[in-house]
Amino acid sequence: MDDILQYNTGRGSLEKLGHVKMFVLDMDGTIYLGDRLFPFTRGFLDKVQATGRGFCFFTNNSSKNREAYLEKLGRMGIQIWPEQMLISNGVILNWLGQHRPGESCYLVGTPALAADFQAAGVPLTDEDPDYVVLGFDTTLTYEKLCRACHFVRAGKAIYGVNPDWNCPVEEGFIPDCGSMAALVKASTGVQCEFFGKPSPHTLAYMLEKTGCQPEELAVVGDRLYTDIAVAAGTGATSILVMSGETTPAMLAGSSIQPDLVFQDLGQLAGCLG
Repeated sequence: MDDILQYNTGRGSLEKLGHVKMFVLDMDGTIYLGDRLFPFTRGFLDKVQATGRGFCFFTNNSSKNREAYLEKLGRMGIQIWPEQMLISNGVILNWLGQHRPGESCYLVGTPALAADFQAAGVPLTDEDPDYVVLGFDTTLTYEKLCRACHFVRAGKAIYGVNPDWNCPVEEGFIPDCGSMAALVKASTGVQCEFFGKPSPHTLAYMLEKTGCQPEELAVVGDRLYTDIAVAAGTGATSILVMSGETTPAMLAGSSIQPDLVFQDLGQLAGCLG
């Protein structure tokens, strides 16, 4: 713990926690790993509420939807309001509703992601779409990839729901949306625009949904290039926990640096006054 506190003294300041009214928590690698809830998670959530602060969750994992996450959290004994569960699916759907209303989409995604698009009124098609969207598709097939690449070569815009290279699981990691987008780029030469963390679209979405000002918001997570980068250069506080993907060597060598670093949420809870 001494090393962590020394880092916080040198680069950030524990005083920043005094301004935080809302913690936006990543999920995989932050509050749980796979289906295993970290032992310190419930204690942290209790401490947040006991100190008069609020919390919500935000996940980049676009293979599931809000209902699936509410169910999973419920099985783990965490009961929250639906409004406390934010997801990258909502970020891109919010943007599409504002900028491409009524246009058709070829979606490379799971049935859960497709259900979110259909509920939002986005027409899904396999033939001549207006644009292509890539999600973290755990039902991915070669046919889906081929069709997506065909549409991109025909000049259709392509968007990625989240840029994560890998998704952490109990056995290690599995390829995520960013890796699938890299394959499409290798085939077509086209890089998609990403939503989800660290897109500025996501921070705007967080602020809108929480009603907070940037300085009242703390984004907490285990990944430098998503969780921490989303708050870079803004008034929001970024808090890295070392319970997931990031190693000390990765942190030391990264150009993306958090405001505060803790071993896990349990250590962070101990610093909340």
